[in-house]
Amino acid sequence: MKRFLVLVLVLGLLVFACKKADMSSDYVVKIDNQRLTEKDLKKEFETLPDMAKQFFTGSDGPERFADELVKREILYLEAQHRGLDKKEDFIKKVEEFKKITLINQLLEEEMKKVGKPTDEELKEYYEKHKDEFTTPNQVRLSQIVVKDEQSARKVMERLQKGDEFSKVAQEMSTDKNTAKSGGDMGVFKKGDLNKDLENIAFRMKKGEISNPIPLKDGIHFLKVTDTKGTVAEFDKVKGFITQKATVEKQRTVFDKLIEDMKKKYKIEINKDALAKVNLFGQTQKIEEQKPKTEQKTEPKQTK
Repeated sequence: MKRFLVLVLVLGLLVFACKKADMSSDYVVKIDNQRLTEKDLKKEFETLPDMAKQFFTGSDGPERFADELVKREILYLEAQHRGLDKKEDFIKKVEEFKKITLINQLLEEEMKKVGKPTDEELKEYYEKHKDEFTTPNQVRLSQIVVKDEQSARKVMERLQKGDEFSKVAQEMSTDKNTAKSGGDMGVFKKGDLNKDLENIAFRMKKGEISNPIPLKDGIHFLKVTDTKGTVAEFDKVKGFITQKATVEKQRTVFDKLIEDMKKKYKIEINKDALAKVNLFGQTQKIEEQKPKTEQKTEPKQTK
């Protein structure tokens, strides 16, 4: 079984083509009139991930690696002999692989144009996003409290539609004391809140709204309206900022590429035909998703 797994691993990772045999050159492997030299063997071995290379340690490693290449090549030759490369489904798979590979090649070429963020750009990002690097020691919260899941579902629907948190709190919250002020609860330090609420509130960013939180007195929604705390020094988060800034620059390049291509190529969408498309089939129904009432360590943000 282990030998079979090694074979599958190598066959899945290697892409090598034997050359026609040249009797004036030394070869390591020759199958019919195809050959593989020592240089070719080393080149193919270097393409393996480190984990796969470990299968071929020891004095007999080269022999076992060559044997795996032989297995791969004779299977390839046999598939050709049976005409499998002429079958329509195989040709479609090759074209699809070619399409994906070309797309990746295009994106790689475009991403090469993205330079590394300068120190000025990194510091500018840091100043604009200091709240991301702040460890809060006090938060200002607003809340909405409802009695049951049906009411919680309505709250979620309204928030997802873009209704103001304060408006929904005034109209739907069963906590009348905070409802009058749009759900505002005031400022809290660590230790002031119920542990279930505190564990969530102090992990949220300013402006974030929590998922529904079930407690004894009802289902709660929290919103962090302000935070105060310790801001991490620039040098300590520079690596993280570099990653985020680079991703944003790449996204900008990608978005521009797509917009340019949309202008370059004529695109037509038949909306009438599209409206008739049923991706899930005629009999399949998409069930309405129940609201999530369990706690989340990374609450979603509602715009």
